[in-house]
Amino acid sequence: MHTIKSLFEKNESWAKKQAELDPDYFKKLSSGQKPEFLWIGCGDSRVPAEEILGLEAGEVFVHRNVANQVLYTDINARSVIEYAVLHLKVKHVIVCGHYGCGGVHSALSNQDFGETLNMWLKSIKEVYSENKEELSTIATEKEMEEKLVEFNVLKQIEHLKNTSTIQKAWKEDDGPTLHGWVFSLETGKIKSLIAEEPNSPIEKVYQFENLW
Repeated sequence: MHTIKSLFEKNESWAKKQAELDPDYFKKLSSGQKPEFLWIGCGDSRVPAEEILGLEAGEVFVHRNVANQVLYTDINARSVIEYAVLHLKVKHVIVCGHYGCGGVHSALSNQDFGETLNMWLKSIKEVYSENKEELSTIATEKEMEEKLVEFNVLKQIEHLKNTSTIQKAWKEDDGPTLHGWVFSLETGKIKSLIAEEPNSPIEKVYQFENLW
């Protein structure tokens, strides 16, 4: 069991080790960031973006929430996307879900988790409802939940495409590419579901004037 004191001790040890490996490490770290990737992932503690991707600090801009969602009402996520895409000029936006997601599992239950969580999970329930016919044909509950994880990732890519931020970047900078991935806790591997290149088709009702 870790204590707050032990966390400071671990930080001290880590900082010392980094400085020994590269005396200029913190100088470079403090000079600024130019990440090529924005990672939108689940807040699950078992899914750390940099470790999964084998990247170092400064190489990926990260936003995480319950069940890796991009909701129209989430100012936090939308501000991260706007900053990463329009100001940092990331070349790739990755939405990465994971099998065994507690948010997806909870959304399938009828439990009352409290008003805020109920509201947050409602969007996943809607993804389930939209795909209920296909999901109902899947033999096991585990496989069905895994498919819903995938459908949820695809829905978030759709949400990204429908933002003025992405459409503006596609028109003005010819980027970024949008990627929908799923991570397996059992294998440590990433599965690619979709990659939407700049100017991929968007339903007309979601196209912003002068951006399409």
